[in-house]
Amino acid sequence: MNIALLSSGAGWHVRDLMRAAAALGHRAEAVDFRRVWASLPKLSLSGYDAVIVRTMPPGSLEQVVFRMDVLHQLEASGKRVLNSARALEVCIDKYLACARLDAAGLPTPATIVCQDAETALAAFEQLGGDVVVKPLFGSEGRGMVRISDPEIAWRTFRTLERTQAVLYLQQFIHHPGWDLRVFVIGGRVLTAMRRHARDGWRTNVAQGGRTELVAVTLEEERLALAAASAVGVQVAGIDLLPRPDGGYYVLEVNAVPGWRALAPTSGLDVAMEIVRFLTREACSDLAVARNPDKVDRDRPFS
Repeated sequence: MNIALLSSGAGWHVRDLMRAAAALGHRAEAVDFRRVWASLPKLSLSGYDAVIVRTMPPGSLEQVVFRMDVLHQLEASGKRVLNSARALEVCIDKYLACARLDAAGLPTPATIVCQDAETALAAFEQLGGDVVVKPLFGSEGRGMVRISDPEIAWRTFRTLERTQAVLYLQQFIHHPGWDLRVFVIGGRVLTAMRRHARDGWRTNVAQGGRTELVAVTLEEERLALAAASAVGVQVAGIDLLPRPDGGYYVLEVNAVPGWRALAPTSGLDVAMEIVRFLTREACSDLAVARNPDKVDRDRPFS
């Protein structure tokens, strides 16, 4: 099976997927998302059997919309895209993902999203005067800032307003210095790790967090799987943050999750698991397309 790895280069995760695919008898190739083209009805990715989206490079609104259009068209042509175009659209947008989680009845930190500084300052007070301001699109903890001073809040909100940014404010949750990253594949929990903050409140490994392998409880598993289902992802990193009164908040669902820290922490070949899942699903799609009346769609794959 030929697999396209949509990325902006051959980074560590792309190389790891290429290694895993080769070990399983498949071929995976890095494809620069910025070089994708379409010539109706043909697409530049038509020669691949399946696609894994590893990153969405920065670009204009038109460029990003076109890239998503291509993913939708690939799916319409019968290609398996991991994660699906719609799931990526939901998870890339923090507000939309948070709204989906809330609609599913899952606990999330109090959040207010607005477009002007005055409304943001009122939201800051409403959220207790201690908030985390996040970029609407972003990952690995980049661009986040905790604000608890009204003067700094006003200056920050005014600056963001001038850049025409959306102001995404989330109530700061006092936690014990760690959170859980639960890795989900195909409706099951593969593994999980506890991420300890280095010297502050950020637990992201990219920001210096330390990892520890953990076995999830039934409640943690239920919450992670419910979060993945709410946003429609098949492979995801679910971040669970301890609540002061017990239990967890669903902090984020990452539809393009990393595993550079998770793999050595868990001792699992995460890339191998992803390729196995993708190829099994792609083969299932092909079987359904060839013999739609003979495939039992409810039969689980071994």
